This record gives sequence, structure tokens and C-alpha cells, in this order.
Amino acid sequence: MGLNPNGVLLAVDAGNSKTDVAVLSPDGNVLGAARGGGFQPPVVGVETAVDGLAEIVDRAWEAAGGAGLPPAFAHVTACLANADLPVEEAALRTEVLRRGWSRSVRVHNDTFAILRAGIDEPRGVAVVCGAGINCVGMTPDGRTARFPAIGKISGDWGGGSGMAEEALWYAARAEDGRGEPTELARALPAHFGLGTMYALIEALHLGRVPMERRHELTPVLFRVSAAGDPVALSLVHRLAEEVVALSSVALGRLGLLDEEAPVMLGGSVLAARHPQLDERLGELLAERAPKAVVGFVTAPPVLGAGLFALDETGAPPEAARRLREHYGA
Repeated sequence: MGLNPNGVLLAVDAGNSKTDVAVLSPDGNVLGAARGGGFQPPVVGVETAVDGLAEIVDRAWEAAGGAGLPPAFAHVTACLANADLPVEEAALRTEVLRRGWSRSVRVHNDTFAILRAGIDEPRGVAVVCGAGINCVGMTPDGRTARFPAIGKISGDWGGGSGMAEEALWYAARAEDGRGEPTELARALPAHFGLGTMYALIEALHLGRVPMERRHELTPVLFRVSAAGDPVALSLVHRLAEEVVALSSVALGRLGLLDEEAPVMLGGSVLAARHPQLDERLGELLAERAPKAVVGFVTAPPVLGAGLFALDETGAPPEAARRLREHYGA
């Protein structure tokens, strides 16, 4: 007997590197789930990117015991990478609607999924620092705070890729004499088995070391910083400044600076809990947002997408508790 689609919800968390889809009952049970590759509409186009989602949705529906094509779900919540601007959210929502999964569709930037996964109610701020950096905030009355988060042209600094680029810049200048000495000039090329920054620059420029591997240098930067290198430490402290600037501005926009409010930190760089970064974050938040309650998000972001789906359909609190239990959060 096929799965009864009445009231069934669809939750999607699609990041740059992976996508998770969950089919949920209205009382918060996970009926089926599937995982697929990253979601990159700027690279492949909106239609092709959503084609990729469709394949994962089909597998999640099959895992839930459904037969044939997925039905019209009662509601779809899709938390999507690269939905950085309202116009991008609108274009993605239009494409999702076109698939016929549901007439009720909400699209959020994927950073909101991380925030919702980390808090018990839709109130607070999250800063995510993985390959890039982003910050969002929300309140139960529907107000949000966000930034374009599309790189230097929107004022962004940080993230694993950005920090690796900065480390390369300082190391190159240290080796050729334009900058101050730093152990980064030895440690960065050594990571790739090379003896000098010149050799690493050449290898990156000629493609012998793919540019995509630059993110591997971020842990090297933190290791050199922990050993006491002043240049590396300055970059770690600059990241702390950026995280606190984002979170304090978002709290201020939402009117949450003068009351206790969660500031959730996530993404591979922040979740690694580097002591020097954590210490500086604590110092700066104590100065600029002393009532902020800091937490770290370790739950899968698809949990946040699922909680949004329950929020958006008026599910009772016990449904959210049941979903959290499923994901061990």
C-alpha cells in the first residue's frame, strides 16, 4: 500500500557541497530521507540546479515508502545555498513551484537552516563560517536580518577560502621581502610538499596544485597561529572581529542587543573550536553584545529546514521535539 500523502511535508537543505532532503509527517516523524551533491545555481543555472534537487526528492519519497512520482506535498521548505538576495529566492521559489511538489513553498537562504537547527524558537542570530562567511537573524514575528554575502563586493571578509588567500598573500610578501617575516612562508608550501612560496605560487598559477585545494591551508594557518606566529594570529583575530561585527549588527537590527539572545556559530571553521579564535570571540562579544548567549551548531542543517516546515504549517511543539530527537539534537 502506498504512503498517504495527506499532510506530508518536504524539507530540503541544499548547500554548496551536499544536499539533504527529508520527507516528514505533520507530527515530526522522518518518513524518508536522501542525500545528494551540492546546489550551485550560479554555476549550472537555476533550472539545472533544481533538476538535481528533483532527483534527490524522488529518492527521499521512495525511501519514505512512496510509489511513483512524489505527490503534492502539503508544504515544502527549501533552504538553499546561493539564495543570497530576495530576487534569487524568488527565482528559486518559482522553479520549485514549477515542479508541482506543492502549491505551498517557502525558500530561505541555507544559513537560516543552520540558525533554526540551533535554537528552540525562531529567535536569534547565526554566523556561519565554512568556505565563506554569512550571518542571518530572525524573530518570532517574522522579522529577519541578513547580508548579501556574495564576497568582497558586498563587504565580506573571512571564511576558509578568504583566510587561505590572506595567508598566501602574507606568506608571499614575507618570502620576497615586501612583508614582515612569518612562519606561514614555510608552512603553506610545506603542506603541498614544496620548499618555497615561489614554488607554491608557480604550482597554483600553472594548475599543478588546483586552486580548489586552497581551503586546505586554513587549518595550517590556525596551526601556525597556535604556535605563536604574530602574522597568523592577526588573521585569526581579524576573523573574530568579523564574526562579532556581523552578529552584533544583526542583533541590533532585530532589537535584540539589550536582551539575552542566542548567537549560534556554525560551519567548519567555527565548529573546529580553535582556542585562540574562541577566546577572542568571547572578549569582543563581551564588549559589543554582552547579553549574547553563544552556542555552537552541530546538528545537521536539514533539521532546521524540517523545523521551518513544521513552523510554517502550525505544527504543535511536540512535533519539533520529535524531529529534534530523530537528529539527536
